[in-house]
Amino acid sequence: MSGLQERVTDALYGLGWGTVKKLPEPVAARLGRTIADAAWKKRGKGVLRLEANLARVVPDATPQKLAELSRAGMRSYLRYWMESFRLPAWSRERIKEGFSPKDLHHLTEGLDSGKGVILALPHMGNYDLAGAWVTTKLETPFTTVAERLKPETLYDRFVAYREGLGMEVLPHTGGAAFGTLARRLRAGGLVCLVADRDLSSSGVEVKFFGETTRMPAGPAMLAQQTGALLLPVTLWYDSSPIMRGRVHPPIEVPETGTRAEKTSVMAQALADAFATGIADHPEDWHMLQRLWLADLDDFEERPA
Repeated sequence: MSGLQERVTDALYGLGWGTVKKLPEPVAARLGRTIADAAWKKRGKGVLRLEANLARVVPDATPQKLAELSRAGMRSYLRYWMESFRLPAWSRERIKEGFSPKDLHHLTEGLDSGKGVILALPHMGNYDLAGAWVTTKLETPFTTVAERLKPETLYDRFVAYREGLGMEVLPHTGGAAFGTLARRLRAGGLVCLVADRDLSSSGVEVKFFGETTRMPAGPAMLAQQTGALLLPVTLWYDSSPIMRGRVHPPIEVPETGTRAEKTSVMAQALADAFATGIADHPEDWHMLQRLWLADLDDFEERPA
């Protein structure tokens, strides 16, 4: 991305946070649907990649069904952005009422145990809203990790935005994040990680909807090292203004095996939990990037 492109990108996000949050909620929702439908009709790279990814999730879908899913997926994705731009202006009551998770007892009992809890999520629904709900409704602070974005000013915007919602945000790069997360967990704290796409190229290979991909090793390794509970979480939307979610049962640390073997088993269990939630609500999985190794290999081998 050139310097000009970076400045334009930062300015557009700044416009979103500065303008969209002032709109009435129904107006923002309509705007999001309009933008989503326009992007879907253009059939750009992101839409085509989303459709290709959804073809793995729903392998028996007809081309018409895939097109319907990708359109719904873009609407879900833009709902996420419209909500995110508006979240800083939401009242505490609106945040408390904006999310309704099933099986919350897995999280509350884990926190009560004092052992620390790791929540691992895929790119579904609006994890920023879920995080704001945790800090507001449950009055529980937590630590998370953010990918370093370009330009740096855009990364700073995202950090300030999430810190404003009550989160402690660590940079993905730099090497210190894992140690800080481990300290928070050993103190009985909460850590939330988006964990369905490997950003390091050194993740753990898993089978995901029948094909091989890599997912981050961090959640499983943190659970092993700290004794914290590892809980998958999946999120989705329905036709109401309330986001839905499910806290899945804990992923246990295997009793035998090497550290690498245990990590592999736990990463696969996490992938399986994600797959269950994504299969139930494929339109709310916002994966507009290459994910499976076969697609990554094709991309890497393509001439520049």
